Amino acid sequence: MRRVAIIGAGSVVFCKTLILDIMATPALEDTEFVLMAPSTSKTSQVKAYIDRVIDANGLKARTVVTTDRREALRGASYVICSFQIGGLSAFELDYKIPLKYGVDQCIGDTLGPGGVFRALRSIPVVLDIARDMEELCPKAVLLNYVNPMAMICWALGETNIQYVGLCHGVQTTLDLISGYTGVPKNEIDFITGGINHMGWFLKIEHKGKDLYPLLREKFEQPEYYVNEKVRAEVFRHFGYFMTESTGHLSEYVPWFRQSSKALGLYCDEPAFGGESGAYYNWCTYVANKYKETDLLADEPADLPPRSVEYCAYIIEALETGKTFKFSGNLRNKGMIANLPEDCCAEGLVYADRTGIHRTIVGELPPQCAALNLTNINVQRLAVLAAKSGDPETVVQAVALDPLTSSVLTLKEIRDMVTEMLEAEAEWLPQFAGKRPRPTPTIAIPADVQRAEVPIDPALAIFSRFGELAK
Repeated sequence: MRRVAIIGAGSVVFCKTLILDIMATPALEDTEFVLMAPSTSKTSQVKAYIDRVIDANGLKARTVVTTDRREALRGASYVICSFQIGGLSAFELDYKIPLKYGVDQCIGDTLGPGGVFRALRSIPVVLDIARDMEELCPKAVLLNYVNPMAMICWALGETNIQYVGLCHGVQTTLDLISGYTGVPKNEIDFITGGINHMGWFLKIEHKGKDLYPLLREKFEQPEYYVNEKVRAEVFRHFGYFMTESTGHLSEYVPWFRQSSKALGLYCDEPAFGGESGAYYNWCTYVANKYKETDLLADEPADLPPRSVEYCAYIIEALETGKTFKFSGNLRNKGMIANLPEDCCAEGLVYADRTGIHRTIVGELPPQCAALNLTNINVQRLAVLAAKSGDPETVVQAVALDPLTSSVLTLKEIRDMVTEMLEAEAEWLPQFAGKRPRPTPTIAIPADVQRAEVPIDPALAIFSRFGELAK
């Protein structure tokens, strides 16, 4: 049997979806699922439910539960990562500490202080998994669902394992485009490219006809505009529609969340860019509601059709040679010509029996590449900080974040990062005993005289202009 190790299988609903998708694929019926999490409180629920589905449908699959990651990886054909280091406790700190300083995040899992600190917690674990895979299952393919996707896959791109990062932003955005244009989703021809959570629909066509004029027309109508206000504004000003939601995009750019004025600027609605802490609040609600409940106890044992998630289709392609194309996250290596070679890019990827293959997207429109680069700068430093354990690099990563830098001074950013490192220390062992350098404010008395310093002769003329101006 092929062995699929799911690292982070305590994510009950998502884990269930991926397993059902694989079991609903005829070529993959005989699969052993190894459910790994630090405790068995949730994985035992998943196993009990999946076993019911297997028995009810006469399937050849089987499930195993373990808390030993190395045991889960041993001999695996595929590794699925869907964990969250620190869980809701760390997520609360990612959201509430920046909010105290004035950085208002809606989602907080991709960029901004929340995304950077999620990367700091997750990248060392992902790299440990990659090292274990090199030893225990060197031919296995890692399918990553852990956010921040671009930072995680940037780090994975520096290892020797086969991997691809998967997200459903493109699929769900296609649903929106289909609804706005009245064209069935499966009849839309499209090309996307960029970075995860900030990819761009470079082409949207139906039977050779460009759908962009119709989409632009729809977004000028209030009843359509109101559904995706931030994406609509960026679309109107930058010319291309983005692959992720308003709440996400509002955090990746400096224009929508830096003040109450900005949040209500474009319409009489305070949550223009998505409500503050929307994802954290939702996660808290779900965790509290189902804390003592077995979510899967009453789920029917029918085997549903496959979902929109890419995972099962990719494994099917790798096993059978049935080619599958999808939007995947890999080290760029020329996929997108005007983004850095070493960054994690998202574009059209093919899977078949010979592996996972990037395609050449070419150059993005320069304005789209420029927006991507503002995020890539943060990603680069966050990955470096996660690996090096250098707190100064964390400060620099957060300082370059578009939203944070639109709200805070450099001193405030340093103070915020210091507080977050202290609060999240239990999940950040690489920073043990290390904090950013303190930078006290320099008091300048009113009567202080400027120090006499030599002037570069090349600059002397400018000094002379100053004297003349006086």
